[in-house]
Amino acid sequence: MKHLNDCTCGACNSISINDNELNQYVHEQENSRREFLKSTSRLGLGSALFSAPIAASALNQGDSAYKSNAMSNNKAVLDGKATKLTLLHTADIHSQLMTHDEFFVENGKNVFKKRGGFATLKTMINAIRNENKSNTLVLDGGDCFQGSGVAAMSQGKAIVPLINNIGYDVMLPGNWEVVYGKEMMMKDMFSYDGVKVCANMFHKTNDNRNGDLIFPPYFIKNIAGIKIGFIGYNDPLTPKRQSPAYSDGINFTQPELNVTKYIKLLREYEQCDMVFLLTHMGLAQQVGLSNMPIVSGVDYILGADTHERVRTPIQGKYTKVTEPGAFGSFVAKLDIVVENGIIKDHAYQLLDVDPYKYKEDEEMKHLVKKARAPYEKELNRVIGKTTTPLMRYYVIETPMDNFITDAIMWKFKPDIALSNGFRFCPPLVPNQTTGTADITVDFLWNMLPVDSDAKKGTITGKQLWDWMEKELHNAFAKDPSKRFGGWVVRFNGMEVNFTINNEQGKRVNWIKVGGAPVNMEKEYTFVACEREGDPDTTICRVEGVKAPTKLGVTLHSIIEEYLKIHSPISPKLEGRCTATDAPNTLLTQLMGVGYEFR
Repeated sequence: MKHLNDCTCGACNSISINDNELNQYVHEQENSRREFLKSTSRLGLGSALFSAPIAASALNQGDSAYKSNAMSNNKAVLDGKATKLTLLHTADIHSQLMTHDEFFVENGKNVFKKRGGFATLKTMINAIRNENKSNTLVLDGGDCFQGSGVAAMSQGKAIVPLINNIGYDVMLPGNWEVVYGKEMMMKDMFSYDGVKVCANMFHKTNDNRNGDLIFPPYFIKNIAGIKIGFIGYNDPLTPKRQSPAYSDGINFTQPELNVTKYIKLLREYEQCDMVFLLTHMGLAQQVGLSNMPIVSGVDYILGADTHERVRTPIQGKYTKVTEPGAFGSFVAKLDIVVENGIIKDHAYQLLDVDPYKYKEDEEMKHLVKKARAPYEKELNRVIGKTTTPLMRYYVIETPMDNFITDAIMWKFKPDIALSNGFRFCPPLVPNQTTGTADITVDFLWNMLPVDSDAKKGTITGKQLWDWMEKELHNAFAKDPSKRFGGWVVRFNGMEVNFTINNEQGKRVNWIKVGGAPVNMEKEYTFVACEREGDPDTTICRVEGVKAPTKLGVTLHSIIEEYLKIHSPISPKLEGRCTATDAPNTLLTQLMGVGYEFR
């Protein structure tokens, strides 16, 4: 065990690099893409190497360098005296292969525009990359091969060739990359041509891999006359947020346990000029991390998970935070001007993947068609229609989940129907001519990428109240590290009023079930989806459930059956869940930092 005894972060007395981590250290130079499982080297690191304080980053000395325009007008670049480094960042694509409706807020009004699609995304990335080809890196922040019918039916395999065709350089696993199990996650991730990084996912096995990192913790690149490093982190709350069975065999740890060690290694041993954290933890957790001294020496946290559209980097105490939206609808572009090895200037933009600006790439169109071909007939099957937009962007209540819980309530008639606080799935907007939009099997997979079993149970009013408090804490905890990435749980059969800014355990103001105030002693039935790996008496994170019973049908079959009778549907916001200190159209769980979703 090697010790770094001069930690000044206040989080630990010493930093240790164990032999497993040293053996798994991967030093990727220039254009090398050697697989982590095929290349390891041993480092002999003593405390003497880490005795000097971390030099302040040039990019952390103020925001004066941010510009709304691209760095192409920089005089030093135009005069040939400086070099431009460009980082292109996507995340939370969720296997949205086709151009789709996207939601915006403009002048206080909801607006829908066509965005995304892999063929459009490739053209756009190539166009930007070709402007600065030798000094551009393309990064993805995770949740890439889950979220659509093609992804689910192929267990992510069909998405890999598409990502490779775009030419990503660095890839991070997201919280949903575990959805097909550990082994499938590894097969899919290691099939990517790009380098994989993640410093907090470890093998939890009974063999000699136990305790080893699954992926390289970081990646180093000499580019644009400087040396840069990326350290990767997935959400440590993944085993709680997803069905526990998905993460079987994986141990997730908090970034606080090793991030200072790796920052010191990259800054002082590797002499990196810039260090980035590539994270998939949600904007609240990432901003919280930016305020911790343990990340001193990091230039940017390039974040992901909550699908936030950060248009101006959020300045924390020690570094800046960005997040590039979702569904392949946006690309974040960070330009850095380097002159004689010194960072002089920088600019950040969030750019729309706009099919009216970028013609679809024909090669990618062919690959997407090939990926969809085995499932095309089933995916295109129309199962219903909607006359109102099906959308899921609101934090507190959504039309999409009102529709889902309506179907559960109709099928089983429990006291309460529940749906998780999912965020994925782009909107589905009715055609202006027909006034309707087709709900296809493909869109059903977008809404519910896991076809879970329906399960029924009984709980008391007191259990319901306590569970609601816990779920609200997951969404709005004052400590950002305690916030789950998902939004407020959704429901039918009950109404809830709460106050976001109240203390933990005191957010719920009242609950009504069936129109009447909840009776703490009374027992209520509820139906929700089963999470694989949970105890039998836990349903939708509600613990201690009486008479848990699988109902013999899946959520997909319930939706299809409901639509056969009730189509066209017209779900909307109904005030099922309300807050005293936020509108029902709240679009982010992170407030008070100057960020606005738009």
